[in-house]
Amino acid sequence: MRSPILPIFLIVVVDVLGLTLILPLLPFYAERLGATPAQVGLLVATYAACQLVAGPLLGRISDVVGRKPLLLVSQVGTFIGFIVLARAEVLWVVFLSRAIDGLTAGNLSLAQAYIADVTAPEDRARSFGVIGIAFGIGFLFGPAISGFLSQYSHRFPIYAAAGLSATSVICTWTLLPSTKPHPEADPGPAGRRLSILDWTSYAAFFRRPLLAPLLWQFFLFTFSFSVFTSGFALYAERRISFHGQFFTAREVGYTFAWSGLLGMVLQGGFLGRLVRRFGEPALITVGWACSTLGYVLLALTTRVPMLLLASTVSSVGHGVLRPTLTSQITQRVSRAEQGVVLGLNQSLLSVSQIAAPVAGGFLIGHGLLVPWALLAAAVTGGALLLERRTASRAS
Repeated sequence: MRSPILPIFLIVVVDVLGLTLILPLLPFYAERLGATPAQVGLLVATYAACQLVAGPLLGRISDVVGRKPLLLVSQVGTFIGFIVLARAEVLWVVFLSRAIDGLTAGNLSLAQAYIADVTAPEDRARSFGVIGIAFGIGFLFGPAISGFLSQYSHRFPIYAAAGLSATSVICTWTLLPSTKPHPEADPGPAGRRLSILDWTSYAAFFRRPLLAPLLWQFFLFTFSFSVFTSGFALYAERRISFHGQFFTAREVGYTFAWSGLLGMVLQGGFLGRLVRRFGEPALITVGWACSTLGYVLLALTTRVPMLLLASTVSSVGHGVLRPTLTSQITQRVSRAEQGVVLGLNQSLLSVSQIAAPVAGGFLIGHGLLVPWALLAAAVTGGALLLERRTASRAS
């Protein structure tokens, strides 16, 4: 059987390209239809709320029927959502498009579960790093293409994203090997994919002393990252200037592209060697420190040179944290629970993507631009303190 890592890599690259074509554009697109910063935050939160409801259900079904069929369902939903978004003439249709995409969103968690199914624990950080490389490529080329196309029409990047989404469906259908489902005969509550109402099962994972600090750190990572990704366009068009003009979708796209390049270089060329030399726990500490410093620098940014420094430092943190935290979490549970805990990760991501854009949109809408950046810094700084406290207890 051929290695499934390359098809997963290609699928995630195409999916992330589609998503990152939309990322720098959506706030400007919504504002042209009359959205306020608070409504832009609610727009991002709508997608996440729908994902929170539907994502665990998709994951649970994938535990029974396999990952590939549900990946196809998720990708088709993304394609439909993009088409609806491109045709929007009023703001409520934009909300509808994000709801459609959110209700079928599960691409990343399903891809991660697929990797967990087919890799050994000692190879998992490197394998999850493949997803990180895919994110890096997506964040390099997607925002850059979006920034370029947005000069001509805000709809062009959306149609390009729809085309890429259709391509991802074809890649999954033709390239990805099917895997056998891994349902246990009687897995118990902890062996099931969690739904939004499984509060008891959620609490059970957070009561595990070795797992709970990692879950909280993952939540804080996704919260701070969601503050940044959902609010940066609104922040930059109000505060950061280039050649005497505030940022547009083009400059925001190019900034995200720079971060994507850094993430691709880090996770493609150095992450495996850094893990072998220093270990994942040490890299998590460095990741939190870099993220915190990067967000503090962002709060001081009004010109491009400082922005490049801030984005460079924070991108190192982002590039290290996602794969190492994910790897550490999957190593704290049994193989039968990996689909469950990755579904929980996706739920935590959705919760953060509901709360963070709303909070960020509120701050930016009230002109509190520096506090917006310092909010992300405070969250990552708190995560660093939590990680250090956990490490000192373990030693």
